[in-house]
Amino acid sequence: MFIKIFQKFMITVKTKEKIEILREGGKKLAKIMKEISQKAEPGIKTIELDKIAEALILKAGGEPSFKNYKTKDDRIPYPASLCVSLNDEVVHGLPSEKIILKNGDIVSLDLGMKYKGLYTDIALTIGIGTIDKKAGKLLKICKIALAKSIKQAKEGRTLGDIGFIIQSYVESHGFQVVRKLVGHGVGYSVHEEPDVPNWGNPGQGEVLKKGMVLAIEPMIVEGGPDVFLTSDGWTWKTKDGSRAAHFEHTIAVGKNKGEILTL
Repeated sequence: MFIKIFQKFMITVKTKEKIEILREGGKKLAKIMKEISQKAEPGIKTIELDKIAEALILKAGGEPSFKNYKTKDDRIPYPASLCVSLNDEVVHGLPSEKIILKNGDIVSLDLGMKYKGLYTDIALTIGIGTIDKKAGKLLKICKIALAKSIKQAKEGRTLGDIGFIIQSYVESHGFQVVRKLVGHGVGYSVHEEPDVPNWGNPGQGEVLKKGMVLAIEPMIVEGGPDVFLTSDGWTWKTKDGSRAAHFEHTIAVGKNKGEILTL
């Protein structure tokens, strides 16, 4: 989950013991996400994916961290455990009995879990059935952009270094990054400082320290980067109706590289 943070907290550095718990929870969350993505086929209702996600989280000994989540700026609490965002929906799509996945859709699945008191977050975008060539490229570029950014998540680098590598790679392939929404710190709560933009300049922004835990999440679109919040109070969509992709990992900043905790 990746709405802009409005509350201000101190940036935290996690201990080795806390990171070990996050690693354990993140591994479980990644396994759950894999199971959910395998169920995302033509004909399934998105509410069914949400039910599966919640059941798997509880079975793993965790709690859904998105369900009933709300900041002071949100009109209503988020009503589900899983965010399911279709096609021109960028993030925070609400699962529904009325929405049925069909061949050719692309869908972002975003899931968070509280495990042993600590939070991890993961997202991916997949094609349903057979998707067109441009959609396939959109997904591939977003996934690679995330992988490249994680390599920048090491001690002494900056948030600007992370944002720059995402933005430059995405734009070099003809796509755009969304600027209304950002990644974030995570661990002790669903959202922590700092904001982690998907754009920026090398050497600028917060300097990374070993032990920081971040949710890095490129959100990219095949058309213009402008987005809007729909009337349901949660779903963000592209203004021009173009499709969007979203990938996310929870990572720990390391001495020489970022460590993916949701793997």
